[in-house]
Amino acid sequence: MTNCAVLELRQYTLHPGARDTLIDIFEREFIEAQEEAGMQIIGQFRDLHDPNRFVWLRGFADMRARREALASFYGGPVWRAHCDAANATMIDSDDVLLLRPLTESTAFALNAAQRPPHSASDNTTSRLTVVTIYPLSAPSDEAFSTFFDREIEPLLAEHGAPPLATFVTEYATNDFPALPVREGEHVLVRFTTFADVLEHGRHMETLAQSSRWNDAAATLSRHLSGEPTVLELAPTSRSLLR
Repeated sequence: MTNCAVLELRQYTLHPGARDTLIDIFEREFIEAQEEAGMQIIGQFRDLHDPNRFVWLRGFADMRARREALASFYGGPVWRAHCDAANATMIDSDDVLLLRPLTESTAFALNAAQRPPHSASDNTTSRLTVVTIYPLSAPSDEAFSTFFDREIEPLLAEHGAPPLATFVTEYATNDFPALPVREGEHVLVRFTTFADVLEHGRHMETLAQSSRWNDAAATLSRHLSGEPTVLELAPTSRSLLR
């Protein structure tokens, strides 16, 4: 089972037409190699609204485990053999949020043994993954965590979007500076799934018509520094989260 006290949400901007090339390299060469180094590869996705955007998630038991796992993988033979081909697909790979679970119960609960095999096809039935990034005006404290967990989460679930996981910014120093992360930001990131884009749209319409949600959302907005960013993501053939 996943044990992700630290999570990276990684969004890559790629050269036009290069996304499938990177996905092929990643799923053939990098998943097992990273997990052998001590990481948990949670999911890989195509951004449905940007053909040049690749999004993926990886987790670690803690910050020390992260440093050791990254050093092992990026100093190892698999990355050395394929880094040139992978890097050639990328324009930017520094859009990375370093996160921790909102509460003890909001981390991912996934079984790595259920990852699709190398022979899996993109035609395999999978759900739409939706990631909502809420920009916070201040670091999440106990009061905000309790408010979101007790007031916002139940309403979203009641209207068809039960959470898969919810994370907030991890403020520990990035002790693997060769891989930058976004700093000076406060975010809450919520993960859920829908059958497809249409179901997600119906969920948003239902929320907009709910007076209870509108009241809660007004309270939530007082904790935000801007509008949330919503990513609609299609899992790749070997994504564990699907």
